[in-house]
Amino acid sequence: MIQVEGLTKFYGEHAAIRDLAFTIGQGEVIGFLGLNGAGKSTTLKILGCVLLPTSGRVVIDGHDVVSQSHEVRQRIGYLPDVPPVYEEMTVGEYLAYVARLRDVPAKATASHVGEAEEKTGLRDVHGEVISTLSHGYRQRVGLAQALVHKPALLILDEPTSGLDPLQIVEMRDVIRGLKGAHTVLVSSHILPEISQTCDRLLIIHKGTLLAQGSEEELSRALGGPSIVLEVRGDRARALEALQGFGAVEVR
Repeated sequence: MIQVEGLTKFYGEHAAIRDLAFTIGQGEVIGFLGLNGAGKSTTLKILGCVLLPTSGRVVIDGHDVVSQSHEVRQRIGYLPDVPPVYEEMTVGEYLAYVARLRDVPAKATASHVGEAEEKTGLRDVHGEVISTLSHGYRQRVGLAQALVHKPALLILDEPTSGLDPLQIVEMRDVIRGLKGAHTVLVSSHILPEISQTCDRLLIIHKGTLLAQGSEEELSRALGGPSIVLEVRGDRARALEALQGFGAVEVR
């Protein structure tokens, strides 16, 4: 579905991303994990045909994002970090407008809008003005606009940003429900928010891809989780109590 080779983007003399390479298969849900400023948004903007790379190649569903950007745009749904909504419209009006922009046939618009609302839990607010909705529901509207033309690939940039814990769980469930019908690439800087949803993780740091694999594979490769304990009292007795817990580092 996606092949990325040697992907590099410079802003002046600063390399936002450098020599990224990865593949994503049809129907996979992939987490793109990294700290703020690691290069996640730059990468997703290139995949979403919003930004041109400095060098390298990206092919989506057999089409090059630079030389065949029109064909790529027809196959992707993109949710940037700030949802691109018109707040004076109702949810239904906005999604119908996006459907027209996405060349959805007029006769099919209502069914496309209804299906996108169903998948994102927006049925009950179909007639509500977007400006009156909570942040969580606006994020759902942003996701629905990425879905309304039934794309093969969904690119979601920090879809849980600014949500409260309950809204994060709800958004996670929505994304999990998209598995199989779409290939999904979702970014975050918080591991627990995407590890429970995704088949594999891509980890980026300072513009370089550090590792990729399932959470279990990465845990084994990186030595598994670590626990830091501050112990007060007898040092020898504490070390004796910790025997049998694997490697213990004393500082």
